[in-house]
Amino acid sequence: MEMEEKVEGTYDSSSIQVLEGLEAVRKRPGMYIGTTSSRGLHHLVWEIVDNSIDEALAGYCDDIEVIVGKENTITVRDDGRGVPVGIHPKTGKSTVETIYTVLHAGGKFGGGGYKVSGGLHGVGASVVNALSEWLEVRVFKEGNVYFQRFVNGGHPEADLMIIDQCSDDRTGTTVTFKPDPEIFTETTVFDYEILKNRLRELAFLNKGLRIILIDEREDGRRDEFLYEGGIREYVHMLNENKSPIHNTIVDVSGKDKDISLEVAFQYNESYNSSIYSFVNNINTPEGGTHEEGVRRALTRVLNKYATSTGLLKSNDEPLTGDDVREGLTMIISCKHPDPQFEGQTKTKLGNAEVRGIADKIFSETLERFLLENPDEAKIIIDKAMTAARARVAAKKARELTRRKGDLDITNFYGKLSDCKSKDATVSEIFLVEGDSAGGSAIKGRDSMTQAVLPLRGKILNVEKARLDRALSNEEIRTIITAFGTGIGEEFDISKLRYHKIIIMTDADVDGSHIRVLLLTLFYRFFRPIVDAGHVYAAQPPLYRITHGKTRKYVLDDAERDEYLATLGPNVKYEIARMKGLGEMDAEELNETTMDINKRVLRKITVEDAVQADEVFSKLMGEEVEPRRNFIETNATYVQNLDI
Repeated sequence: MEMEEKVEGTYDSSSIQVLEGLEAVRKRPGMYIGTTSSRGLHHLVWEIVDNSIDEALAGYCDDIEVIVGKENTITVRDDGRGVPVGIHPKTGKSTVETIYTVLHAGGKFGGGGYKVSGGLHGVGASVVNALSEWLEVRVFKEGNVYFQRFVNGGHPEADLMIIDQCSDDRTGTTVTFKPDPEIFTETTVFDYEILKNRLRELAFLNKGLRIILIDEREDGRRDEFLYEGGIREYVHMLNENKSPIHNTIVDVSGKDKDISLEVAFQYNESYNSSIYSFVNNINTPEGGTHEEGVRRALTRVLNKYATSTGLLKSNDEPLTGDDVREGLTMIISCKHPDPQFEGQTKTKLGNAEVRGIADKIFSETLERFLLENPDEAKIIIDKAMTAARARVAAKKARELTRRKGDLDITNFYGKLSDCKSKDATVSEIFLVEGDSAGGSAIKGRDSMTQAVLPLRGKILNVEKARLDRALSNEEIRTIITAFGTGIGEEFDISKLRYHKIIIMTDADVDGSHIRVLLLTLFYRFFRPIVDAGHVYAAQPPLYRITHGKTRKYVLDDAERDEYLATLGPNVKYEIARMKGLGEMDAEELNETTMDINKRVLRKITVEDAVQADEVFSKLMGEEVEPRRNFIETNATYVQNLDI
């Protein structure tokens, strides 16, 4: 197994430094885990798993096991060195109790315990303890099994004790906890798929590390992840639903000044790039200096090679970053002893020295690959040069989407019925399926804040099209112009004219298809709008229940049955199946779907960019087989729906 070399120095009680005591975590949990929603619940797992991963990064852990118990407990078991068990010199308590009851106590703040650590990004085991109904720690060390239990948000039931013996060579830590329902009022149920996707990602990023996930709530549900190829296998998985244009997955690794870098990449036939970067296993969706260094080197080296081989003529424009990234799938993993994060979500690496190191390590290997593989190099350069020609065509097409004023767009396209307000924070735009529904929406809207853009038919599937072809589609041009942000290199989210973009389609197969096409457009060409939470799907009701003078609209069968159960046995009621949007009159459409005081909107989010990319490629890309497999696998879930 390949891991970071073992760290010089000791790992005992003196390695653990206490920065500050645990303060009111239960009163303000959002300060420590961001939210008490499902995302915050799963964050507890990552904090404990991070500790085990840090042991793997240091070269002392080969196996990690995560078990979801029947009562929605979590157990994380590793074969690392085991938490130090001696008395801590500053607290006078056992080091185990110190780590699990004192905020920011750990081996990652000094003392030589860890050279690189992912846990620095988080808040530690003490916060997990504080937000748990109970937590138990077992440490296997020195032939003993040490045990301590904490209850009611981190209070020790007793001191650390020896409860059993084990073989002298057995080491490791096992932590079991139950999240406190008083804190996590929304849900305490762990989502297996969320756990699976993150643990699989961690296994890719730490080659040779075995991670096992077991769900005791469902018999037999188990996944094991072990990737000897590391991020090279990650790229292979991401490109499974695409068509690679060259056989080799290029794998780069190097180290300089205790900073290590791994990069793996392969080009495919798509027109979008999928670049994911990490620092100490922490995803950096905003990039940072490690990603900047690699991107800079990629553009420079490909231009140099294309020029030196005569593929790029002296009078040709140089290839841009966008040109060389078209169809690129790339994973960048940096390990840094002291990462400094910045950006709005603290997920952007800011260490300036990493830029040059990443550039140097990546460019040296890339230059060698191009020289040793001229056939594959030519394929890559040809792809970039084709993208460059499309970029020039797209620039001309983009000029058609530049908005010159309300009158211009309304008269030129004859479609957008704009709102009167110029305040984007209160303005919203409905993208409506068909002219008929559009007409009702225009009549039923609040013209002060609600704009309506009827769409005729299905827009172009941009998963199979470059930007220049997308810009030749009138419906897409209209959307771009209405949004006001521009597109591609001109995109500017600050110019977005509506902070709610609402997709309003029928609840049938055609409506779902149009919604997916629009979401594909937004994900590929307007990703920041989705990330900022500006995209919504309207939820037209499925039924209208009438009793007496009361009219109640419900979204689905479950809500219908729940509402009917609230009515007395002697109440007479009528249930009407709602018509399509185009068959509703303006008043009905307003009351059910547009009135901000009555409607239900579903916010579109991208919690896991890798998974979203995989799904869009699978369902909307060129490859037929992945789409067929998905439909066959999931057909049983929809066969009984009345659509």
